Amino acid sequence: MTRLPLKQRMMLLSIAAAVATMGLKFVAWAMTGSVGLFSDAAESAVNLVAAMFGFWALGVAARPADDDHALGHHKAEYFASALEGLLIIVAAGTIIVAAVQRLRFPHPPEDLGLGLIVSVGASVINAAVAVALLRVGKREDSIVLEADGHHLLTDVWTSAGVLAGLSVLLIVPGWYWLDPVIAIVVALNIVRIGVVLGRRSIDGLMDIALPLGERRRVEELVTAALPEGTAMAALRTVKAGSVRFITFDLLVPGAMTVDDSHALCDRLEATLDAELSPCRITIHVEPLPRAAATAPPG
Repeated sequence: MTRLPLKQRMMLLSIAAAVATMGLKFVAWAMTGSVGLFSDAAESAVNLVAAMFGFWALGVAARPADDDHALGHHKAEYFASALEGLLIIVAAGTIIVAAVQRLRFPHPPEDLGLGLIVSVGASVINAAVAVALLRVGKREDSIVLEADGHHLLTDVWTSAGVLAGLSVLLIVPGWYWLDPVIAIVVALNIVRIGVVLGRRSIDGLMDIALPLGERRRVEELVTAALPEGTAMAALRTVKAGSVRFITFDLLVPGAMTVDDSHALCDRLEATLDAELSPCRITIHVEPLPRAAATAPPG
């Protein structure tokens, strides 16, 4: 039986964590009736759906190029990230509706102490899995793992806010309004996360260029490796999932042989791949303008 790639194994860990934390948080909500804890549990349900779709998307992204997808399936990761952003916003809307209803018809939470302990246990699980996802996501350059890790980490901070607010009710029991207010604040923060994830996904699907720092690094590596009398022009970059697509023109003297220009392209590709892997590099060889090719050095 073929072992799953690391990225998909990490998403299975995220799915398991989402099931565990969702169960714990819904138990805490059922025990207390707190709409703040309900908002926390609803976000965990979103985590589960997003992690399941992310697992599928990573499997698609790992497929090799074929006749219908000559450049590969790497962009599948962006669909998972976009769906996660959408689901987050839907969850936020559900939370706000429930919170407004609770503001209209106040109801004191019950058994807060035990419910908060259960919720703390769920947050510990989320924190541990989030750190693991972010570490692997950064190393593997995976937007799906990073998005899921950031989502879980934000879920931890969300839970911390809910717990802090509900703890006040243990001290001042009459402040029933605080519970739905906390839920609304949590929901607005969740919307912010959804918008950020959606924007990153749209950028990827619209073939946004590599970050400025990476583009400058490409220029530095190529310029340092070019022999005298050659030049680089028309750099174009795109990122699809974890793969960088780099295209540029290589200007060489008209007298350079095909063998020599091909060997130079191979060296440049190896230089870039050594630092920016995984990448796909396309180099178009062009003759230098005659005046530039024949001009004396300096």
